[in-house]
Amino acid sequence: MLFSSIVFLFYFFPTVLLLYYTLGFSNTLKNIFLLFASLFFYAWGEPWFVLIMIASIVCNYIFALLVDRHRDKKSISKIILVSMCSVNLGLLFFFKYLGFATRTINQITNFQIHIPNIALPIGISFFTFQAMSYVVDVYRKNGYVQKNLFYVALYISFFPQLIAGPIVRYSTIADQITNRRESWKKFSVGTCRFITGLSKKVLIANNMAIIADRIFEMNTVAAVPSSLAWLGSIAYTLQIFFDFSGYSDMAIGLGLIFGFKFEENFNYPYISKSITEFWRRWHMSLGRWFKEYVYFPLGGSRIKNKDKVIRNLFIVWIFTGIWHGAEWTFVLWGILHFTFIAVEKFFNIDKIISYKLIRNLYVLFVVNLGWVIFRADNLVEAGKFISSMFEFYKYGFWSDYTFMFLKEYIVFFTAGIIFSTPIAKRMNTFIVDGTPGSIILDFGYPFVMILMFLICVSYLTKGTYNPFIYFNF
Repeated sequence: MLFSSIVFLFYFFPTVLLLYYTLGFSNTLKNIFLLFASLFFYAWGEPWFVLIMIASIVCNYIFALLVDRHRDKKSISKIILVSMCSVNLGLLFFFKYLGFATRTINQITNFQIHIPNIALPIGISFFTFQAMSYVVDVYRKNGYVQKNLFYVALYISFFPQLIAGPIVRYSTIADQITNRRESWKKFSVGTCRFITGLSKKVLIANNMAIIADRIFEMNTVAAVPSSLAWLGSIAYTLQIFFDFSGYSDMAIGLGLIFGFKFEENFNYPYISKSITEFWRRWHMSLGRWFKEYVYFPLGGSRIKNKDKVIRNLFIVWIFTGIWHGAEWTFVLWGILHFTFIAVEKFFNIDKIISYKLIRNLYVLFVVNLGWVIFRADNLVEAGKFISSMFEFYKYGFWSDYTFMFLKEYIVFFTAGIIFSTPIAKRMNTFIVDGTPGSIILDFGYPFVMILMFLICVSYLTKGTYNPFIYFNF
């Protein structure tokens, strides 16, 4: 079930909200209700997927209890931890990577192994990483073990952040599960945050998706002129940002409505002055997860041996690429970002490129190129599209389609560029922090939010294109 769907907006969410606040006298009852609502939410599309998530919840609940019981016996607790990683990663491999691994073996050998057609449970990468972090934190004594299975289940399955993050550590939400307090301020801020995310998804990401998907499809038939290829790559660069950050905004907003506060997941990554900074601003919860549970255990940057630092970065970025998808394009995408981050780590980019604007353009160029690889169906298509972007003397530069797309979608392109910078945030802060009792604050801001919601609903009722990229992850 998509947040940006009529079913969610007018049936599921209002019903859950009404019943939740009806149970306002008891946190325990509210938690039980949220758990069953979350399981229903996850089971909406493919009911049997919920059994996989329940199995993951029960297994990791037991692993955490065992780790806690044997925490004074290092050898036993390590065996339990390795077993936990094997079960979780094995589950992830079976559903997400078995088909890719089989296809790869067939391609590089003479074997003709049957390629299984296994449906991918939605959000499996997110809830698997979340569950693993809980057990590892118990092992490290960075968080206490939760002996109530229902609380662990709610933590892993809570529907606002279940299918697209942010990835939440149990230690940051444990107290909120048992002792949170809802308030009118949280409710109102959460509602505005949800509408903001919905607007980003429906009005900008979905319209950019029309352009990007159309141009990438055209390029699979025949190489497109350079201007059209660049337009497609820029459209996808905007689409993936507003698609994912919009969903994160909706998740954070929904959490606030129910009294939970999640950590931020995006911080205007397209204003970054280095690729390293970009990854401090993009999908921050995933970056923190890999840093905390992969990079630091390998030694991080604290070790003096530069070769090992490079090794650690390489491992993290291979894993980051593979986490996003079962295709070689994602591996290459990870290697691309690793290469530039490694170079930046040992060379001061501020001294090499003194002008901030040029550094920002360098980041946008690399990131844009990376998104082309990320979006392509395979390495051949990625190479073909990149060739179209740069070989204008071979495929031509201008296209009537370029003019048509710009003419039809210039408003959405302009909005995408503006709202990918902190300009909108500063305007919002200026309005919200304005003089209490002012007309703008008391009437103008709510009016704009309601208007944006109605516009989004009008787009959804018309049945406009409404894909969600991170359903694949």
